[in-house]
Amino acid sequence: MSGAATSDPEVLQRVVLVTGPSGSGRGTAIAALEDFGYETIDNLPLSMVPRLLSGEVRGRPVALGIDVRNRDFSVGAMIELIDGLTRDPTIHLELLYLDASIDVLERRYSETRRRHPLAPIEAPREGIVTEIEMLLPIRARAEVLIDTTLTSPHDLREEISRFFDPGLLDRLTVSVHSFSYKRGVPRGVDIMFDCRFLTNPHWLPELRPFTGLDPRVAAHVESDQRHAEFLDRILGLLLLQLPAHVEEGRTHVAIGFGCTGGKHRSVAMAEKVAKALAESGWQVSKRHRELERHAITVPDQNTRIGA
Repeated sequence: MSGAATSDPEVLQRVVLVTGPSGSGRGTAIAALEDFGYETIDNLPLSMVPRLLSGEVRGRPVALGIDVRNRDFSVGAMIELIDGLTRDPTIHLELLYLDASIDVLERRYSETRRRHPLAPIEAPREGIVTEIEMLLPIRARAEVLIDTTLTSPHDLREEISRFFDPGLLDRLTVSVHSFSYKRGVPRGVDIMFDCRFLTNPHWLPELRPFTGLDPRVAAHVESDQRHAEFLDRILGLLLLQLPAHVEEGRTHVAIGFGCTGGKHRSVAMAEKVAKALAESGWQVSKRHRELERHAITVPDQNTRIGA
């Protein structure tokens, strides 16, 4: 995944083309971009795009949703449009391509009982395979590629904000994540810390039902004699790195804390570090992946989850 450089909005019209296989999350992406202040249009005929963008530069960035359902869509016409807009000196073009595995796309179609636009009679899988192969030349042109196979709508929105939210382009935002190594590392994490060496509240029956948000669990994690030095070294490293990321023009840094189950140690450490960074003046958001999976309300410090 890579992001295109931003340009001076007083000079260039920022245009984002949003495309990808049907069912990969284009509607969610368009809605997110609209919330970020973009002028959004979905399924505009390709032949009308140059006319739409001609004339004076708009004050707002523009996001256009394009897929195989667009009138007059073809791969050749899409590539011609991309090349033409890229050559236009008044336009700063970015192609956002959303992708997902065939199995996941098929499952999404089965859950919604929709027919695939390229297979209105056949099984959706046939249309999905055809569409993915058809779009490969367009996929190769993407500045930003997001795989939504394991991504929730909330995660997709956050991922899109990293690249396209104009409100984030002039400052660095930090997101702090907790997760379970058993379920894999979250997508997009830039810096990761392993908390599995710390004392585990899971082995105490009186603490096991609670999460790292509970002060008793947090106190138990902090009682590990290695905790204080671990926290100090993490904060020292981050407070050294974050200003450097600002100098490099970064707009977002994701920090991950993992443990075995993602319920206790990683949550407690993520909370501690997020609080310290916020107190140091950084704009911080928090995500506890495994708690969200169990529908845990994060602000509630006494919420239980299953063992």
